[in-house]
Amino acid sequence: MAKMKTHRGAAKRFKRTGRGKFKRSRAFGSHLLGKKSPGRKRRLRRSTLVSAADQKRIEKMLP
Repeated sequence: MAKMKTHRGAAKRFKRTGRGKFKRSRAFGSHLLGKKSPGRKRRLRRSTLVSAADQKRIEKMLP
């Protein structure tokens, strides 16, 4: 059986943490920023973890 290929789109969006979870960036922070509050824009700059429901799908894309 051939080796599994890494999903290149997922590889650019997710990074694995030391404990095996995945970091991701937050959505809605790239444009239309005038109507968003400064605190909201500050929170959007921070990264967060992939939810437990999506964890298994991301692991399959990034063997």
